[in-house]
Amino acid sequence: MEPEEHVPLAERTTLRVGGAAEYYVRADNDATAIEAVRWADRYGVPVHVLGGGSNVVVSDAGVRGLVLDVAMRGVTRTDDGLTAAAGEPWDAFVAESVKQGLAGLECLSGIPGRVGATPIQNVGAYGQEVAETITRVRCFDRHSDAVVELPAEACAFRYRDSHFKSEAPGRYLVLGVSYRLTAGGAPALRYPELTRRVTGAAPSLAEVRSAVLAVRREKSMVLDAADENARSCGSFFVNPVVDADRVSAIEAAAAGAELPRYPQPDGRVKLPAAWLIERAGFAKGTRDGAVGLSTKHTLALVAHGAARASDVVAFARKVRRGVEARFGVRLVPEPSFWGFASLDDGLPDERLA
Repeated sequence: MEPEEHVPLAERTTLRVGGAAEYYVRADNDATAIEAVRWADRYGVPVHVLGGGSNVVVSDAGVRGLVLDVAMRGVTRTDDGLTAAAGEPWDAFVAESVKQGLAGLECLSGIPGRVGATPIQNVGAYGQEVAETITRVRCFDRHSDAVVELPAEACAFRYRDSHFKSEAPGRYLVLGVSYRLTAGGAPALRYPELTRRVTGAAPSLAEVRSAVLAVRREKSMVLDAADENARSCGSFFVNPVVDADRVSAIEAAAAGAELPRYPQPDGRVKLPAAWLIERAGFAKGTRDGAVGLSTKHTLALVAHGAARASDVVAFARKVRRGVEARFGVRLVPEPSFWGFASLDDGLPDERLA
């Protein structure tokens, strides 16, 4: 295993901005991935794990350390579902689960990236999230220098977050993920956007998958080289969860517009970030130079032409400030930021823009 040096990263991400990796390794098997991490640890080199490149913003200066491109493939049927290698393309994996008649992932169709990222981010959409189906995650533990299996309860899943992301960032390299899926189970239909698109009392998994893909295409949330809106990280901000007693004040700030809300089990309320962004004055298609909002989906920040990472960060900060000024809600970004000196509540520090 010999790392490549100064490898450009822009074309390896869906946003297509940013500089080069100091070191780069593409791992097609677990042994190579583990060897690369051990090499980095031996020389004190930071490690950044690249999956599909769909949830990362690379700085214009590039990334110091090792970028490990996780590309291990393979799907195995188990007694209670499927196990997939970390480098398996996510949507292809979901398609396989639907093909095998296994319910539990169908609403997560069309999400870019690879399997290994799903437990880290607790990926979710249209009423499903992987926390509902993951049973165990096989990882290389850099602390013990050993391959371990973490059960779901050790993953501390919560909304778009996990033990891997918050409590132990960088400690574990995900090698494979196992999902408990229901053979012959009914698909999840919890969102009106989907129910309007399916007919009959008992839609199939395939019909629901098709409906999800159709909705995502309309929002340019399916990767398509011909669609200029697809040059993005997908949803850039997480839907905020606020205390219930703040909702009326937020609604009042919206001049009486009815605020969509989703009560949470802990008594708090989840609010749609897109709704807040639009009512803070940022309509679909709003643009500032080479970066703007998608013309189809308010939550997607789109890079155009010669856009740089600094342009993306500056526009994201502008949107966040606008929402905070109007509603008192500070949006948290969803993608990771690589190569920036410091972060300010998720976004690169002011002085770096």
